[in-house]
Amino acid sequence: MAVSKLVLNTRDLTDVFFDESRLMGIMAPLKDYQFCWQLNSVLGMDFRNNYELEIELIRKNRKYFFSVYSYNEPTGSLCHYIYKNQFDGEYLLPEFKHLDYLWLLKGDTINAEVMQQLNTSIRLINGVQLVLELATHKIVNKENLVF
Repeated sequence: MAVSKLVLNTRDLTDVFFDESRLMGIMAPLKDYQFCWQLNSVLGMDFRNNYELEIELIRKNRKYFFSVYSYNEPTGSLCHYIYKNQFDGEYLLPEFKHLDYLWLLKGDTINAEVMQQLNTSIRLINGVQLVLELATHKIVNKENLVF
């Protein structure tokens, strides 16, 4: 008797997760708590480490943990998530090894003007070297960002 193996198709789940979302990559060689503290100070936000959303990946028979900071805007449904892209030599998105952080905005429509203003504000933070918007449909390992 043959044993059938069920395979979970995560493509649809991933597509729904990224529906109407925007993603930025940030190069800032700062500790995650320092970076978020500066964001909170400069942008007037309240990013907090969300331990419930921490991402655990198993690679090379070892567990790697990627912190996720979150902030929900009080006047709407827009949620902001900042992912630490590197942990102990491994990357959440290996195709973006040069990026230290990933900033996901989801839950509401975000227009290009808002993204440009956010991009400009982030660049004002001491230690930020690069900020760029990433096209989610082109990311190879985007299922790693789904919580």
